[in-house]
Amino acid sequence: MALAINIRADNSSADEIERLWDQVGAFEVAPSMRALAYRPHFTFAIYDEPAVDEHIAWGAMLKAVAGQAPLRIEFRRIRWFEGSPLVLWAEPTSNDVLMRLHGSISAVIDPAHCHPHYRPGAWTPHCTLGMRVADKCRDDAIEFARSFDRAIEVLFDVADCVAFPPVRIISEQRLRS
Repeated sequence: MALAINIRADNSSADEIERLWDQVGAFEVAPSMRALAYRPHFTFAIYDEPAVDEHIAWGAMLKAVAGQAPLRIEFRRIRWFEGSPLVLWAEPTSNDVLMRLHGSISAVIDPAHCHPHYRPGAWTPHCTLGMRVADKCRDDAIEFARSFDRAIEVLFDVADCVAFPPVRIISEQRLRS
């Protein structure tokens, strides 16, 4: 079982991202994001238990978000992580607060315990739109990403710690102004 610490959008502003999930799902082997039964989010760290237990992970997240107001994040581009399967994601226009939160978590929990893609220097702030683009749809998915030409603004208002798979919320807290 793995643990992740995240901020998620638990409000109607996330609807546009969820519509993008449905569009990207058409390129996937099977739609991946709706299957999670979990709202749009940014993951700051992923740890394997028992290396980091849920109390330590949640404590690091609470320290990182202490006094943090909900984050209004704008997305203007869709990008992708190369690989098989290809992963499509929404790119935030500003990363300063996200990077600060990530750094705060990494200062509390040794990054050596974190999944390599989520370690300092390797982590890319992203809101995943689809995790399993089918190889035969790769070019169409990249063209879809390149053709995206609008702005979406989403309010990320909940910090949480989840176990997966499947996603199970262990602890959560609303971010307050």
